[in-house]
Amino acid sequence: MPVRRARAVARSVVAAGLVCWVVLGWATPAGAGPAPSGPAPSESGAVGSAARAIGDAGTGLAVIRLLPGAASGQQQSASELGVGLASAQANSEAALAYEHAVAQAAPAGVVVAGGTPQLPGGLVQTALPDNAEPVTGGLAAPTGPLAALASVGALTGSAHARWSEQAGPCVGDIATASTSLASLSALTAIPALPSQLDLTGLLQPTRQLPDPAMLVDALKNLAAPLSRLGGLLSGTPGGAATGALVSLPDALSAHASVSLVDAPGVAGKAVRSTSTLQVGGIRLLAGSPMELRVDVVSAPTLTVTATGDEATSSVSYQAPVLRVSQGGRELGTLDANKSTMDIPVKVLPGTDFRLPAVGELLPDGTELTAGLSTIDIGVLRLRTGGPAEKKSVLAEPFTGFQLGATARLLDLQLLPTDRLALPNLPAALVQVALGEQIARAAAPAGGVRCAAAAPPADQPPAPAGGGAPTPPLARTSAATGVVPLFWAGTAALFAGVVLVAATPPRRGRATRGTPESTRPRGPVG
Repeated sequence: MPVRRARAVARSVVAAGLVCWVVLGWATPAGAGPAPSGPAPSESGAVGSAARAIGDAGTGLAVIRLLPGAASGQQQSASELGVGLASAQANSEAALAYEHAVAQAAPAGVVVAGGTPQLPGGLVQTALPDNAEPVTGGLAAPTGPLAALASVGALTGSAHARWSEQAGPCVGDIATASTSLASLSALTAIPALPSQLDLTGLLQPTRQLPDPAMLVDALKNLAAPLSRLGGLLSGTPGGAATGALVSLPDALSAHASVSLVDAPGVAGKAVRSTSTLQVGGIRLLAGSPMELRVDVVSAPTLTVTATGDEATSSVSYQAPVLRVSQGGRELGTLDANKSTMDIPVKVLPGTDFRLPAVGELLPDGTELTAGLSTIDIGVLRLRTGGPAEKKSVLAEPFTGFQLGATARLLDLQLLPTDRLALPNLPAALVQVALGEQIARAAAPAGGVRCAAAAPPADQPPAPAGGGAPTPPLARTSAATGVVPLFWAGTAALFAGVVLVAATPPRRGRATRGTPESTRPRGPVG
């Protein structure tokens, strides 16, 4: 019996040592170890910096809108497709720490009847934690039904999100994103127009065209139905060009960034959101004899700078300069002085031409003469846009000022004329926005304060030796409140283990008449 009790005591000592090692060594709480390099971010987004800033910028290489104004009370297109999207966001007020900075490069984005399903194949980087290097790589081109709206070449992207646990947004460039595209062609067909040649009985008489029979006969003679603009979207017969309403054959790129910059007369930093675009050239009705060239002489840059005060905040826009030509003949220039150009699309009744005329050029390359009979069926409207500004004084989430602006490199609309009186025909058949840009920025009054945040009043002073005091355990969620209860439970468990180990096991009751030496020594069944 003394031997058994000695073994029980030995087991209790070993068990006690093991539990003490687990509880006090391996499972030491984070606050009991060496001080970390900085305060840990909480799930609510709080970090050790008092700097506050909000900004975002976005650039889309192309945005295709089918039936503009056909949904949501004439305010939204029936469907939209964006190609080559770059967006950068910074938000010190974000609910989650990893939403402070977000950079994204996406091959495409869609809006269908107001919904925005997420498409795969993009690059995204978020902060916190901070990222020393951007994420880069190839982007997946749109497939399936989206490929019928836009055909894209090789796509690459880059995304970089920065945010400091100690300095917050005071890292210079907070978020940057870019996309590069080898080539782009959009809209080889117009879904809103009929796909048959014979429109007998469909065209309605109008004041401009009381008898539509002449137009019906002229449309029958075209090389293709109106859904392919009479053959203008069919490319060169027998050639390699497939034809498209809009083509960008050269490399193009989009860039978006949000950063903190110095501003004259401002104590703190200013929030700057920038959207830039690089485009070599644009082709309309590429592959057809009616092809139009739009050369980008000067690319646009949209910059919004917010200082927290309306007087010192600003929108800067470098307006694009576009030179429009056809068949070697310059039609005009779009710039800050002239922002709109209309190019008519006409059919030629009573002639052998099987393609419509565009502008003042006939399908054979000769100029349209005054004596030739024509019927206008549509208009190609080219327009540069921007910047459209929007500003507001902020009371929440901080007292300050917010400024935003939007712009477009080129907005192309295909509009039907009154003579093309088809039932349920929308006011605009299709819209393609090339180089769609947006930039917004908001800063607190006096600018973003990038000085190191003062330690909390309840933080213990630094030890005499100069070392940093051990920080308290970071409260990362409501579960942190149960930490004392956890350690109390662990102590109770430890005490229970010691008691069980120190108590000798009770053996089963002996069978009457059987000596102890002859009882079974295995486990009791």
